[in-house]
Amino acid sequence: MNVHTYYSVSSFNGGNKPHFTPKSLNYTTPKAKMYRSAAKSVVVSGHRWRSIGLFTRYPLPRRRFISYPPLLGTGVPKQIYCFSDRKTLTTNIKATKKSKESRNVNEKDFAHVIWWKEQMQMCRKTSSMQLIKRLTYSNLLGLDDNLKNGSMKEGTLNCEILKFKSKFPREVLLCRVGEFYEAVGFDACILVEYAGLNPFCGLRTDGVPKAGCPIMNLRQTLDDLTSNGFSVCIVEEIQGPTQARSRKSRFISGYIFTLVLLPASSVHAHPGSPYVFGLVEDDRDLEFPEPMPVVGLSRSAKGYCIVSVLETMKTYSLEDGLTEEAAVTKFRTCHYHHLFLHKSLKNNSSGTTRWTEFGEGGLLWGECNRRCFEWIEGNIVDEILFKVKELYGLDDAVTFRNVTVASENKPHPLHLGTASQIGVIPTEGVPLLLKVLLPSNCTGLPAIYVRDLLLNPPAYATATTIQAICKLMGYISCSIPEFTCIAPSKLVKLLELREANHVEFCKIKSVLDEILHLHRNSELNEILKLLVYPTWVATGLKIDLELLVNKCESISRTIGDLISLSGETDQNLSTYANIPSEFFEVMESSWKNRVKKIHLKEVYKEVDEAAEALSLAVTEDFVPIICRIKAVTAPLGVPKGEILYAREHKAIWFKGKRFAPVATWANTPGEKQIKQLKPSVDSKGRKVGEEWFTTTKVEDALTRYHEAGAKAKSMVLELLRGLSTELQAEINILVFASMLLVIAKALFAHVSEGKRRKWVFPTLIQSQRSEEKEQMNRNREMKITGLSPYWFDTAEGSAVLNNINMKSMFLLTGPNGGGKSSLLRSISAAALLGVCGFMVPAKSALIPHFDSIMLHVKSYDSPADGKSSFQIEMSEMRSIISRATSQSLVLVDEICRGTETAKGTCIAGSIIETLDSIGCLGVVSTHLHDIFSLPLNTKHTVYKAMGSDLVNGKAKPTWKLIDGICRESLAFETAQKEGVPDAIIQRAEQLYNSVYKIDSNKGFNEVCNKPASVQEVSISSANEISNQTERFWKDVENAVCITCHKKLNESSKTKTKVKCVLVRPKEQPPPSTIGTSSVYVILRPDKKLYVGETDNLQGRICAHRSKKGMQNASFLYFLVSGKSMACQLETLLINQLPNHGFKLTNVADGQHRNFGTSDISLESLNLHR
Repeated sequence: MNVHTYYSVSSFNGGNKPHFTPKSLNYTTPKAKMYRSAAKSVVVSGHRWRSIGLFTRYPLPRRRFISYPPLLGTGVPKQIYCFSDRKTLTTNIKATKKSKESRNVNEKDFAHVIWWKEQMQMCRKTSSMQLIKRLTYSNLLGLDDNLKNGSMKEGTLNCEILKFKSKFPREVLLCRVGEFYEAVGFDACILVEYAGLNPFCGLRTDGVPKAGCPIMNLRQTLDDLTSNGFSVCIVEEIQGPTQARSRKSRFISGYIFTLVLLPASSVHAHPGSPYVFGLVEDDRDLEFPEPMPVVGLSRSAKGYCIVSVLETMKTYSLEDGLTEEAAVTKFRTCHYHHLFLHKSLKNNSSGTTRWTEFGEGGLLWGECNRRCFEWIEGNIVDEILFKVKELYGLDDAVTFRNVTVASENKPHPLHLGTASQIGVIPTEGVPLLLKVLLPSNCTGLPAIYVRDLLLNPPAYATATTIQAICKLMGYISCSIPEFTCIAPSKLVKLLELREANHVEFCKIKSVLDEILHLHRNSELNEILKLLVYPTWVATGLKIDLELLVNKCESISRTIGDLISLSGETDQNLSTYANIPSEFFEVMESSWKNRVKKIHLKEVYKEVDEAAEALSLAVTEDFVPIICRIKAVTAPLGVPKGEILYAREHKAIWFKGKRFAPVATWANTPGEKQIKQLKPSVDSKGRKVGEEWFTTTKVEDALTRYHEAGAKAKSMVLELLRGLSTELQAEINILVFASMLLVIAKALFAHVSEGKRRKWVFPTLIQSQRSEEKEQMNRNREMKITGLSPYWFDTAEGSAVLNNINMKSMFLLTGPNGGGKSSLLRSISAAALLGVCGFMVPAKSALIPHFDSIMLHVKSYDSPADGKSSFQIEMSEMRSIISRATSQSLVLVDEICRGTETAKGTCIAGSIIETLDSIGCLGVVSTHLHDIFSLPLNTKHTVYKAMGSDLVNGKAKPTWKLIDGICRESLAFETAQKEGVPDAIIQRAEQLYNSVYKIDSNKGFNEVCNKPASVQEVSISSANEISNQTERFWKDVENAVCITCHKKLNESSKTKTKVKCVLVRPKEQPPPSTIGTSSVYVILRPDKKLYVGETDNLQGRICAHRSKKGMQNASFLYFLVSGKSMACQLETLLINQLPNHGFKLTNVADGQHRNFGTSDISLESLNLHR
C-alpha cells in the first residue's frame, strides 16, 4: 500500500479540490452549530495492567517508558520524572534552546511539550528524524506556522486540532479527513516511527510534518501505537442530514466538516480498550484486552502500598503491607498506563532521602527507575483519583468504587522469586504451573483468574469455599453449561458508550441464562450458592443470590423481547429473480435479524414495498433489453448485456459490452427501453464508465429502497442503543454474573484436569496464633504423602514420589542432580495450591494455611542496580527473614553459594538459627558441609538428605528424601557428564586428594550437635568409576588388536601393528583421518558396542553424536589402508567381539540397523567385565 500516492488526491490541498482557507469554516450558521454539538472524539490505548501476571506472553514493549540516551547536542535529560516540580522545570528550560519557541510555551503546556520533546528524542528511523527537524516546541502540536499548512489562526483546521490536543495533551491525535485518518506535528512523527507509515508529501521540507492511514488500516495503526504504550485520540467525521448515497459533508477542501471541542459526554476508549466507535453497527464480536490501570506507589507503616485505579470500571483497589519483592513482582508482571510515586518513598528506613542506596528499597527503585513516572504528595488515594480525572478529562462529580476486600488473615502475595521458580509466571527453564493446573483449552479469563489467585493467595474462608466448590464439581452427574465468559470491562465499556451490538446482547443473555441453569438444577444450585462468595471477593460487589436470580430472569427477558436470537427465521432477506441476490444480502444484512420484527413492522413494510418497486423497475426497464440481446445469436463481437450489482456504488445497473443504446438498437424490440438508458454516475455526479447504464425509473426506485433501508437501520441502531441505556442501570448485576461464570469455568476446568492427573484435595488447616506451645506445634505440621513434582503426570506413573512429614525446618543435603531443587519446587507448589483451595499432586495432604510462602532458588547479579548476585541473595534473605513468622513456609535452595565458603557457611548457619527460632516450617538445602561443624544453636531443625544408590559401582540418585546427611556432591561426575575436558577433571581430583582427602576421611562421620538418630550417607568416589571405564576400554582395545592383527598380517607382506586411538567425550579425531579408511567401535549407552567403518571419521562421529543419548559417546578407532580392508575388518570384528564377551548392536556390516541411537540415558550405564 502506498499511503502517499493514495492521499495525494484527497489531502488538504491535493487533487481537484480547492486549497483550504480559513473562510471554509463558519461556525455561525445554524447547521454548523448543529454539527458542532454532535461531534465526537475517541481515545484509544494499549493493554491493561494484568491484574498480577501475564500468563501466555512476556510484557509488551513500552517504548515511551524506556529511557534512551539523549541525542548529541540536545542537552536534555534522558527522563523527566517530576513534571510538577518547579526546580525540575527550571533545569529543563535551561537545557533547551534559548529561543522564542521555548519562551512562548504556555505554563500549563510546558511540561507536556517537554514530554513530547523527549518522545522525539527516542525516534530512530531516518524518515521520522527528518520530520523532527521541522518541528517547533512552542505548542502542543509542534507545528511551525512559517511552514506550508502550518497556520494555527482561528478558523483553521490546525486551530481546531490544537483545541482537541489541549484536552488530551499526551495522546496521539488522529483526525478523520475523508477516507483517511491523519496526524500532524509530533503525532505524525510518532506514526512514522512506531506504526511504520510513510510521511505525506514525502520528505519535502516546506510543509509541516504530516502522516496518516486509510480507514481500512485504522485498527492496525492503533494496535501498533498502543503496543508501544501510546494513547490515541480519534476525531471522527460526522455526516450531516443529507440524502442517502449523496456526497458526505466534511470540513476539508471546500466541504463542511465540523471539528468541535469535546463536550462533557464525549466518548472515550481508555488504555487497554480497543477502538469501539461504530461497533453497534457490526455483526461481529470484538476481543477486549484487560484494561490498564493508573498505579500509585507509596510507603506506609505496614510496608509498601499500591493503589490501582481502573477508569473503565470506575473502581480502585488498595494493597497495603507489601514487601519490596512483592511490589517488584506486581510491576514486573503487570502492564499499567501511568505510574505515580509518592514522596514518602524518598524517606527510607535509614532516614535519608537517597532511595537508591543498597538495602531496603534499592530493588524497587531499580524497577521504577526503568519506567516513566511522576512524583506526587498528599493522600495517596485522593491524589491518584485526582490524577485519573485529570488524565481522562472526567468531571469532579465522577465517583470511583473501592473494590478492596479487606481480610486480616489473607496470605501475603508471592515474591517474584517464588512466582517465577514454580512457574506461576513464565520463566525460562521452569515448568509452567498453569499448564498442568488447567486443560490446554482453558485460556483467557478463567486462566487469568487462576493465575491471579496463585499470585495473591486468598484468605482461609475463600480458600475453603473454593475447595468445597471443587469437591462438589467432582461429584456431579448432570450436564453443565458452556460458561460464556465476558470481560467485565467490556460490558461496562460497551454499555456506557451505547456501542453494544446484537452479538454482544446475545452473549449477555447467554450469561444470564447459564446462571439460571445453575439455579434450576438441584446439583448445580449448591455450587451456585458457594460461588457467590469468591465472586464477591473478586468484584467487590456483594449481591444476594435471590436478587441475582431475579435480576437475571428480568434482564434475560428484556433482552429476549427485543433481540433476534439465533434460530429465528422470520426476517429473511429480500429475493427477486431479476436482481442479484448479493445486492440484498449486502444491503439488508447490516440491520435484519438483529431485533425482533415485531418492533419494526412499519419499516419492514416500507423496505419490502421499496424492494418490490425496485424489482418492478428493473423488470420493466432492463429485462426487455436483456431478452433482445439473448435473442440475437451471432459470432464473437456482438453486443452483450446483463443486470449486475455495482458494489462500490451500492446500485443495480445494466452493464453492456460494446453497447451503444440509440445508434445500434433503433427500430428493434425493446427500443423504448433502450432510449430510456443513460450513463450511470457515482455519488459525486461523475460518469462511472462506458459500459454502465441505468434509467430514471430504476434510479428513483434505488433511492427509495436505500432511504427505506437507511430508516430501518437507523431504527435498529436506536433500539440497540436504547437497550444499552436500559442495561446500564443493571451493570453491577451483569458484572457479577459474568465474573461468577468465569470462576465457575476455571474451577470446573481445574477439577477435570486434576482428576485426570489423579491429584487429591488436601486437608487445609487454619493457622491460629497461640501462646500455648502444644497448640502451636499441632498447627505447624505439614504432611504430604506421595508428593509428585507438579510437572510430571502422575497418571502416567513417571514420577518419583516422596513423603513429607514436616514439623520444623529441614536442613537438606544431597549430590548435584539429586533432586533438592525439584523437591523444594514441589513442596512450594503443593503448599500454594492447597492454600488457594486447589487440588495437589499427591496421594494425601495435610497443609496449614500459611501466611506466606517464600521460595528462594537462585540469584543473578543486577549490573543496572550495581548489585552482585550475593547482594541480591542477601536482599531476598533480608526480606524473607523480616516477613517470616511461625505460620510461614520458607524454602531456600543452596544458601550462600555466592560468596567465599567460610564466611558463607557462617552466614548460612546464622540464618538457619534465626529461622529455627522463628518456628516456621521449611527447607534449607546446602552444599556447605562445614555447617555441620558449627556449634549451631537449633532446637527443632532436622537433617535430611536426598538418597543415592550404587549400581554396578556407579552412583545413581534415587530422588528420595531420607533422614541423614550427604557430604558427597558428585561434582567431578557432573562436570564430566557436562563435557568438561578429562584433563581438567583429573587435575581437579589430584588437587582434591592432596588437600581435602585426609581431612575428609578424618572427620567424615563427625558432626557437632548432631542428633543420635541422624545417619550419614556416603557415595563412591569418581576415581573408582573412572578406573572402571579405562579398564573396559583397555579390554576392548586388546580384543580389537588380537582380532585384527592376524588378518592384517595375512594381507600384507610386512608386519603391521594395530594402533588404536581413543576419542573421549567432547573430543574429535584429528584432520588426518579425513579421506583415510578407518574402523571404529562405539560404546553405546545401553552397554553394547557398535562397529563401523568410514572414510570420514570426523563426520561419522558428529553424525553419531547428533543422535539422542549419544552426545557423550566415546570412540575407539584405528586406520587401515583401503576401504576394502576396512570392510573386511569391520565384518571380522562384528563376528569375533561377541566371542570375547562383548555385546554388539549390529549383526552384519553395512546394514546399520541400530545407527548408534538409544533412549537410554548415559547415567544408567552399568560397566561390565
